[in-house]
Amino acid sequence: MRRISLVGVFFLSACASPGTLASQPPAPNAQGHLVIVGGGPIPDEVNRRFFDLAGGAGKARIVVLPMASESGAESGAEKAASFRKLGAAHAVSLNLARNDTGADSVARLLGQATGIWFPGGDQNRLTAAILGTAVLDSIRSRYRRGAVVGGTSAGAAVMSDPMISGDERRPGGSRPPSDSSDGWMTVDRDDVVLVPGFGLLPNVTVDQHFLRRRRHNRLISVVLEHPTVVGIGIDESTALVVSPQGPWEVIGASQATIYDARSATVTPAGRTLGASEIRMHVVPAGGTFDLARGTAIVGEK
Repeated sequence: MRRISLVGVFFLSACASPGTLASQPPAPNAQGHLVIVGGGPIPDEVNRRFFDLAGGAGKARIVVLPMASESGAESGAEKAASFRKLGAAHAVSLNLARNDTGADSVARLLGQATGIWFPGGDQNRLTAAILGTAVLDSIRSRYRRGAVVGGTSAGAAVMSDPMISGDERRPGGSRPPSDSSDGWMTVDRDDVVLVPGFGLLPNVTVDQHFLRRRRHNRLISVVLEHPTVVGIGIDESTALVVSPQGPWEVIGASQATIYDARSATVTPAGRTLGASEIRMHVVPAGGTFDLARGTAIVGEK
């Protein structure tokens, strides 16, 4: 058997079709936390919250899974080193190819993890590597049993199900401009490509770099076309902390924007996409959002 390097020498060597939406069941009664970062520079406060939830100095056992990045071996090793500098009892990076996901050594490391971290890159690389594998089963099991799972940018997108792939079917819609190649210029049906995510946050779609990259049209389209799905747009240098009890907390430097069309009236298929009574919350750091009630509290940072 090949030995798997803990500093991540493997590259993503196989791409698997993600299959159909919602192919992964949700994680019921999870006792762990999620720390979902919208990309950009990560504030010390956010890194520290993830680390403390993993057990803190002398106790945290963290596995970094950097397959979203083409330079995963390097970025993963760097992130693992940063956790060791904080005082983690154990922190390693596993840059896995899909063929490696059944290895006993991987199962042992994940089975002992108190924290699992996904760096940024391309979320489709992550799902191609581990969606539907024993690795994802282990991650979900650890989350159910109390581990914290965190990630930034692409590592944020994969938390949810359905997941935004990043692809657009019809840039510019029915009126594409001749003077621009910008994406996500419309609110439209059948334009945003959704695929299965890891299902740690079911019936939610996470969008990242949200305010900086003006991704409102994309997320509005998702929640109007799929009204049972709540859209969470997390800005850069900002995180959403999902706890097993109580409202979700926004921390960091900016805001999380929530679009909730669960009680909206949406135009029927065949008509221009629109809705009434869609709820929008812009929650700054220090504020909270209660998914069950659909309510937000805007606290002071």
